[in-house]
Amino acid sequence: MPFFAPGDDPGASFLELLRRTGSEPFAGFAPLAASESGFGAVEGSHATTVLAVRSAGGVVVAGDRRATSGHLISHRDMRKVFPADSFSAVAIAGAAGPAVQMVRLFQLQLEYYEKIEGKPLSLEGKANQLAEMLRAHLPQAMRGLPVVPIFAGYDPGDGRGRLFQYDVTGGRYEEQDFATAGSGSLHAGTVLKLGFEDDLSEPDALALSVQALWHAADEDSATGGPDPVRGIYPVLAAIDEDGFRQLSDAESGAVFAALQANLAGSGSGGGSTANPGEVSR
Repeated sequence: MPFFAPGDDPGASFLELLRRTGSEPFAGFAPLAASESGFGAVEGSHATTVLAVRSAGGVVVAGDRRATSGHLISHRDMRKVFPADSFSAVAIAGAAGPAVQMVRLFQLQLEYYEKIEGKPLSLEGKANQLAEMLRAHLPQAMRGLPVVPIFAGYDPGDGRGRLFQYDVTGGRYEEQDFATAGSGSLHAGTVLKLGFEDDLSEPDALALSVQALWHAADEDSATGGPDPVRGIYPVLAAIDEDGFRQLSDAESGAVFAALQANLAGSGSGGGSTANPGEVSR
């Protein structure tokens, strides 16, 4: 059976096409009362702290690697920063499974739009599409599976990086300098607020991002710090006029090593590791 009848206009929205063919990607369901279900909110792995920082040439996006399930560490090397397309990225916090599904659908939606329309969606349009997905996901968020992403990218029309925060209802808020999300967002945001300067170079923005994640991990048990023993470091990506580029583990490790040297030199206690795989606090 064809996906749509020959001659039909498939439309520019991949999500609407799915719905027209009976494949609702965010099937809603009402929250069950504890007396009906025998349990409360659905439990699952949760991604924790992500952030984005505007730099002189674009924007830097970063995320720690830990996923938690209650008080347990369910994954130590989860990826939370994804390219949305060649000039934008999504960083996820919240329920890991629905968040990754949403990112994949978002990537397909942007690719589909470009193929149908013959041109990429504007950065503003991309931000609006992600907000629509979050609104459709609200019934699942009410069940205990919230998704709270950050969207960032390079806007060729403006010649600068732009970044957007969201809430679980689909509210979309553009930030001028930096954005954070997840359980360690308060601590990471404080570091970014104190350290941000206009026209940060890309290396300085990357260093500030790693510093923010390091301090978030120092205060928030759900945020994973750099793990030199296992070779696990925050995912770092930069987006500028040349497009999306994710740093390798070796490059991310070098950024952290510089931070560690600075902390050791300032007597902040970051020059050695107290336990295998954990940065000294």
